[in-house]
Amino acid sequence: MPEVRVVRSLHEIDRTGWDACFAGRLEGYDYLAAVEDAGLAGFDWRYVLVEEGGQLLAAAPAFLTDYRLDTTLTAFGRGLVAATRRLAQRAFMVRLAALGSPCTEDVNVGFASGIPAADQPRLLQRLIAGFEAAAADEGCWLLALKDVPAAGQWPQAARLAGYQASSGMPSAELDIDFADMSAYFDRLSAATRKDMRRKLKAVRGLRIEQPRDIAGLEDRMLELYRQTRLRSDLQFEDLTADYFRGVLARMGPRAFCTLYFVEDELLAFNLLLQDEEVLLDKFFCMETARGPAHNLYFVSWFTNVQHCLDHGLKRYQSGQAGYETKLRLGSRLAPTQMHFRHRRPLVNRALRWAAPLLAEDPVPQRGAA
Repeated sequence: MPEVRVVRSLHEIDRTGWDACFAGRLEGYDYLAAVEDAGLAGFDWRYVLVEEGGQLLAAAPAFLTDYRLDTTLTAFGRGLVAATRRLAQRAFMVRLAALGSPCTEDVNVGFASGIPAADQPRLLQRLIAGFEAAAADEGCWLLALKDVPAAGQWPQAARLAGYQASSGMPSAELDIDFADMSAYFDRLSAATRKDMRRKLKAVRGLRIEQPRDIAGLEDRMLELYRQTRLRSDLQFEDLTADYFRGVLARMGPRAFCTLYFVEDELLAFNLLLQDEEVLLDKFFCMETARGPAHNLYFVSWFTNVQHCLDHGLKRYQSGQAGYETKLRLGSRLAPTQMHFRHRRPLVNRALRWAAPLLAEDPVPQRGAA
């Protein structure tokens, strides 16, 4: 019978065995090792392994953290929590164990090649049960399955384990099924085409570079990241310079940065991962004051689409948030869910009641483009 083992470091796990479970995933062993070694404050890493006879059958990253329950609430919900926290500083703060990673696009569970699809739900249930047992040993009362696909085997597995679902942050994806940039523009609405051409034409004094080495630029890049993070309503992990250095160093040609200079000053950068099929946009970071004036977000978008065309890539995955603009530029959304369970049944029922009232749909209603 398969047994579950939970370890504290990815460096305790054979890289070949781990990556065999994640064939075709950009965020594999090297990426997760860079995350672990980046020194992100507030996170304890775990790795859940399902093994039988010394063979790794299924695996997933996990993490422990102190979690603020108002992280995904509406403005109204956050206001209620803030008022309560003035009376009790630790109110609405719990120790969370989550299956997944704060730095990956989805829950990132992998199965060994050759595992029949019919056997995967059983292994997934074993993995969740082993994760929960380890979380209980660590004193974690709130459990989560982070950014799981809204379709497939996940909803049933989560329901059987007693979890309740809430809307997750979808990932925006643009299929590169057009021959050139002209064909891409033809797919956009007339108003969007006119607006994009105006924005791209207005750029002056721009220099774009893709260096292999970012030595000497880390402080400025981190400053741009901090400014971008402050503009976001969703602030979970806080990245370090070692994260950016580590991803580039460990992943080699599968990771690169595009730098955007205006008059020789770095105003924006883009961290991207790629394989033979996909360009994954991990972070676009831009100076708050001058970046928008130079339309650098849109410059980076079309730079990335052109990169896909030049390298024969089939999909540009631009990640979470900013959905209105991404939909306007032709993307589709791959929906995800967050699943929560509290180990105390009464609290779990209260969460089930409160979640629909306080959780905010991350995707805006789409108007005419």
